Amino acid sequence: MSFIWIFSQVDGLVRYAIDEMLVAPSLKIFCAEGEETAALRVGRRLDKYRLLRRLGEGGFATVFAAHDLIEDRKVALKIPDERYISNSQSLEDMQREVRIMAKLDHPCVLPLKDARFIDGHFVIVFPLGEESLADRLSRRISRAAAIDYVVQMTSAVAYAHENRVLHRDIKPENFILFPEQGIQLTDFGLARIERGAHDVSASGTLGYMAPEQAMGHPSYRSDVFSLGLVIYRALAGEVPEYPFESLPAFNKLRRGLSSDLVALIRKAIDPSPKKRFRDAVAMRNAMEKIRFPLSDRSVSLKSEPSPNTLAVRRVA
Repeated sequence: MSFIWIFSQVDGLVRYAIDEMLVAPSLKIFCAEGEETAALRVGRRLDKYRLLRRLGEGGFATVFAAHDLIEDRKVALKIPDERYISNSQSLEDMQREVRIMAKLDHPCVLPLKDARFIDGHFVIVFPLGEESLADRLSRRISRAAAIDYVVQMTSAVAYAHENRVLHRDIKPENFILFPEQGIQLTDFGLARIERGAHDVSASGTLGYMAPEQAMGHPSYRSDVFSLGLVIYRALAGEVPEYPFESLPAFNKLRRGLSSDLVALIRKAIDPSPKKRFRDAVAMRNAMEKIRFPLSDRSVSLKSEPSPNTLAVRRVA
């Protein structure tokens, strides 16, 4: 008995292909029996996608830039390592990531375009951005541009929390930049649906992980902490280190910012979870009340009701 799980999001359609109707409940996603896995290399074609270049490689997956030959557009392909997809728990993790991303629809969250097995490889498809926030922060960035990113990042995490999604791996590498100052949150590989109880797990990225998350107790407040550190780095160029009692480059952080925004950032990265915002929704709501985030009042914040997000407006 074989089963191929296929997801494709095109005009709101979700399609499943099943070889046989009776499938063991434990078999969530796996390659059809007997199907060979072809080697991945630049120039190779996977169905309608031609691999253009390797963008990055992590512990579990490789990301390629590719050309969609049918829609004639550039996309990013995330392809988990064969050793990773051979593990049943890893397959469940991939299914969870795909299903979580499929339910999210927000301009500041990277949309899922396609997810299925192609030539023995599980392929997850996203729009192709210009670079990550981590790449962008290696160069000088204006205060106004940084504030624009801060507002969009906060809106993205708030939207995830509104949909009960706990990200657990918020860091500059997981925000992708697009033309016209767009930025989108991605990589929900560690994300979970918040139900009030979690297995003890210290999954995350050292340097951006909240102390309680490192102890195996993640929550919305730990996502707020990670987001606060990303914002701190975007505005100060450095990141506070554990135990987070001193704030490096604090004078650089404060330079040009309103006192209200500085206070918001300090609250987000408080080492004590109870002293932080309860979630990114509360953090976004507090940010809405800061009309002028820069001390020179060159930009203002405006709430956009649909979708529920914040926008930066330059003051004439």
